[in-house]
Amino acid sequence: MTDTTLTAALNRRNEGRPPVWMMRQAGRYHSHYQMLKRYNDFITLCREPELAAEVALGPIHDFNFDAAILFSDLLFPLEAMGMGLRYDPGPKLDFHLRSMADVARLTGGAQRASHMQFQADAVTLTRRRLRADKGLIGFVGGPFTLYVYAAAGSHERAQDALAGLENGVYAAFNDKLLDLLAHNMALQSKAGAECVALFDTAAGEIDPDTYGKYVVPVLADVLARFRKLDAVTPVTYYSRGTGPAWWDQLKGLPFQCLGVDWRHDITEVLKNYSDRWCIQGNVDPEWLHLPLAELETRLREYFARVKALPASLRRGWVCGLGTACCSERPRPTCAASSPCSARSSGETPAAGSAGALPRARAAVHQLSGGHALARATRGRCMDR
Repeated sequence: MTDTTLTAALNRRNEGRPPVWMMRQAGRYHSHYQMLKRYNDFITLCREPELAAEVALGPIHDFNFDAAILFSDLLFPLEAMGMGLRYDPGPKLDFHLRSMADVARLTGGAQRASHMQFQADAVTLTRRRLRADKGLIGFVGGPFTLYVYAAAGSHERAQDALAGLENGVYAAFNDKLLDLLAHNMALQSKAGAECVALFDTAAGEIDPDTYGKYVVPVLADVLARFRKLDAVTPVTYYSRGTGPAWWDQLKGLPFQCLGVDWRHDITEVLKNYSDRWCIQGNVDPEWLHLPLAELETRLREYFARVKALPASLRRGWVCGLGTACCSERPRPTCAASSPCSARSSGETPAAGSAGALPRARAAVHQLSGGHALARATRGRCMDR
């Protein structure tokens, strides 16, 4: 397997520029996705491997990111367990877990992972069409985040799910989930994903003590089960809204990369944690709503601070946003030309555009000794 900049960074031995990828980089901000969505609903784009691969490859073709990520949704394991899943327009389950009787309706276990074979097929097709020097990332939802969706339906109602931590519902749910989830991760890695991400986006809804009591042991369990199936594929763990009081409890768990959100000073995170994990993040997505000149200034200052660190602290850094890309609203800053866009590398930009995403990537290249390869497209920014 070709050693990509992503795998080099995950193993904390990258000597060149940092790899760049964005969570949900294939999505609503992107004209390529919007074109495919015009003829297919979201669940079809996920379930049809050829379409999922096409969506995943769009931002690689347009922005030359260093890694593609599986185009899918983290809730499919809940569907596999019998909770149903539809999008209207957001995700809707047939029922929520209010009691042990609700948990009894679920079917778990390793065999249920076969329900996600379409994800493995999408990974295989994406890898086949992806250049060898590009990484490919799979993903699943973290157990706690999946529980919050199963019990309450969304992050916004996470507090409604917390009673289940004490009354046995959470534990019973995990008894049925963890083998399924570990085998889902292994399906993706065996299909060609060089890394599998665990997105625990609801983890910040609970305090560090509750996190240590209820989340960390379950993470350790699912990672141990995955390691029995795949001893080598790197795992990334991202938890939004957390910080050192949460992260310090993860020491010793078998994952290789910690994703951090935009709330933290990236230089301090690299100083304090790069001896333990690769670090992924963490540009504030709100910067992309700023006037162009201010955006460029902030990006240059951000990268200059990282570049000032000793090289040993930067060998395990994956650059990206501190949360996911997901907006369909055009922004003026994304439609303007910029010296940090593809125009600075001699490429011809599309009419009226040099998007904020190519600008961010180009800035990384310029400030780390590389050059901007990203092709300008009609820009769409992102909201949280």
